[in-house]
Amino acid sequence: MSLTSLEEKGLDPLQLSQKFFELWHQNNLQMLHLAAIQGFSKLSEPLEALLTILESCPGKQKGRSHTLGYHILMEFQTWMKEHPQVSLSSLAEDKAVELQRRALGLLTDTQPNFVDTLMNIYQIKTLDPSIQCMHIYKLQALNCYKEAVTLSIKLGFQTELNMEKMLIPLILQDKLPLAESFVKGHRQLEKQLVMLLDSWCHPDFNVEDIRKTFPCLSLSKHYMTQIQPKMLTRHVVRLMEKFKIDQSFCPNALHKRRLDSLRYLVYKTFGDKTMTEENWTDHVQYVVADDLELQVHLVELLVKYSSLQKASQWSLIYNLPKNRLPQGVWEMQQSLPPDLQQICLNDLAQEEEWIPPQSHCQKFYQAPLTKDKVHFVDTLETLQRCQSIVLKESGVVGVDMEWQPTFGCIATQKVALIQLAVLDQVFLLDLCAKGFCHQPGLVGFTRALFSEQNILKLGYGMTGDLKCLSATWPELSEEPLKMEGMLDLLKVHQEIQRGKVNRVQNAPREVLVGEDSSEKGLSLLVQQVLGKPLDKTEQMSNWEKRPLRISQIRYAAADAYCLLDVYSALSSNPASFGLPADLRSITSGQSEKSKDKEKKGKKAAQDPSKEECQGAQRVSPPHSDTLKDLLCGKQPSEDTPPLTPRQLRVVCDNMLQGLGRYLRCLGVDVVMLENTDDHRVAAKLAQDEGRVILTCGQPFQTLRSQVGEGRCLSLDCSEKARDQAIRVLRHFNVQPTPSDIFSRCQACNSDEYVSIPKADMETMLKEKGFLQDHNTSDYMLEKSCQQEELRPDDTLTLSVTPEPPRKSYT
Repeated sequence: MSLTSLEEKGLDPLQLSQKFFELWHQNNLQMLHLAAIQGFSKLSEPLEALLTILESCPGKQKGRSHTLGYHILMEFQTWMKEHPQVSLSSLAEDKAVELQRRALGLLTDTQPNFVDTLMNIYQIKTLDPSIQCMHIYKLQALNCYKEAVTLSIKLGFQTELNMEKMLIPLILQDKLPLAESFVKGHRQLEKQLVMLLDSWCHPDFNVEDIRKTFPCLSLSKHYMTQIQPKMLTRHVVRLMEKFKIDQSFCPNALHKRRLDSLRYLVYKTFGDKTMTEENWTDHVQYVVADDLELQVHLVELLVKYSSLQKASQWSLIYNLPKNRLPQGVWEMQQSLPPDLQQICLNDLAQEEEWIPPQSHCQKFYQAPLTKDKVHFVDTLETLQRCQSIVLKESGVVGVDMEWQPTFGCIATQKVALIQLAVLDQVFLLDLCAKGFCHQPGLVGFTRALFSEQNILKLGYGMTGDLKCLSATWPELSEEPLKMEGMLDLLKVHQEIQRGKVNRVQNAPREVLVGEDSSEKGLSLLVQQVLGKPLDKTEQMSNWEKRPLRISQIRYAAADAYCLLDVYSALSSNPASFGLPADLRSITSGQSEKSKDKEKKGKKAAQDPSKEECQGAQRVSPPHSDTLKDLLCGKQPSEDTPPLTPRQLRVVCDNMLQGLGRYLRCLGVDVVMLENTDDHRVAAKLAQDEGRVILTCGQPFQTLRSQVGEGRCLSLDCSEKARDQAIRVLRHFNVQPTPSDIFSRCQACNSDEYVSIPKADMETMLKEKGFLQDHNTSDYMLEKSCQQEELRPDDTLTLSVTPEPPRKSYT
């Protein structure tokens, strides 16, 4: 068909649509543009014809900017600017309403520009609100939950609709972010959403009761794991902070958090034995508070993990009724002598000496300070003395902060103590001292210190400290601190790790970076540079309780002063640690790299680190084209023999489920732990089935000790699943090909398929609730097939699991 055939007036819209389709199929966008400009001018009813064309376009529901429908709509919008006489207002009212209702039916597209443009052209918001609501409910009835919510947001109908009816299906399908967008800006809806999620955190909640309300909603095993109490509690606490919802509206989630915290404290004290009796006592009182159920549970845990005597003592503290006590506790209460019937909660610590035992000094780093060199700053007078010393030009100051652990019971934490270390002395700014925290002079001193370029401030990963400081002083959120003269030793530490420096200067033995060491963070850096780690026993102590114990003061001083000693050792011999002569250039160099992402990406792609997945290392994110390069046959580094995706068998910890699904898409044999599985299940799977463990965070240290060398890799949880997948491919030299993509079923992990007729597939979809009758639209079939990861063509494929499913851990 030539362009001359478009010259006749009153061109048939379907004829023009056919022309568009031919040019689109030929990928001739230039001719498509020309055909659109000429063709629109030859239509007798352009607005009506546009709808006819869009309705006939294939894939109009895909919501991608490169669809044919999208291009036609954008061309029509451009053409309208040259033809202002073409508008809805020029039509009769009945005709205009008819076109608006047809346009409304096309608004299931999720591409924002498509929806916005269509709404503007046909002035959808002027349509009768009842008609708009009816269309939204129709989408709901067709199980188009996402499309219904998206359209209701565009039309601004959130307050007119039933919030639970609109959002529950989305939440059950793991689309909580869209649900958040629905309620955002509507205070009552925000509160209702948080309260809804909180109600699901109740122990008696059963998701099957919800599913009965939506019988056609099919949920995969993955979706079901997203509505477990652990995941829901995280969402409630996060949204409570985001929407500024009062804690009283979230009793179930907070109770769940406190219950989990109580179990954690019991484990740390009586299982792991890494928490002191003093810290245990402080934290238990904070977590349990006046909650009777938690008090009873505490006594039950003490009976199981400690002793009847301790359980009896705590039951007496909370004066628990006899009928709530575990077996044996009441009898133990009666037999306890008076001096053992209570625990002194106010002062468990014995008189401590400033100098710890010799065994402690031999094992841990000690700040070379006497007690009189550690100064409390809690008045304006002591603050002035601190300022006169700390703000000296060309000085070096170690900066650290402490705050009260809340174990997730509240979202924001406030700084309790700021440590400032200078040569031969440490100042402890006591923000818990009455009336001192909000002294204008204290905030002003803090601003002056951080903004002074001629004073070198040393820190280690200051992001968390500064976040808590902003929560302590709200004025810092309005006018943030000006950061000048800062050296983050975390960046220096990362540079050491990238340089694979293993030997500790002047240390008695070799210490490997990220290997054979239980230390991490600053303690690991101190061990690598100075030969001994920090004693972190007091890290999780109650920093808001006064007076502080000697061991707390000693820890706070050492945490800040070690920064000076580490900096001094690194500066005196930077080359031995693989560092440049000017340590400050490391931080500035990182800043420059962040401004040039492309350069950074190329460097990461050209210099893949063999050990980037081995634990402590955190290297530059992979370049965006790396995965594309791998799929196109470009070779990664060949430190290991090349593998096909089928040869790699892994088990993903429950913190890396996104990575697991991504690797399955590439054809890797992946088993994923459920949210409720213990991390040790991964070790059992690795041993029984010869798999590699992929994990992140603290479990890495435990898991790698249970499997062979190189069989446990730790990744950065803060990275996207796609970037994590690239790291795994590079580490094992896995070379996927286009035929590997989607060669494995996302649901059952099988790589064997069977072809079945389309009619049989429709029957199965109906049985699963995707299709309700023979009149269901092709769109619904297409949607259902997408959820089953199938194609709605003549012959459909189903994966076949060649062995029984694993009931315990997949």
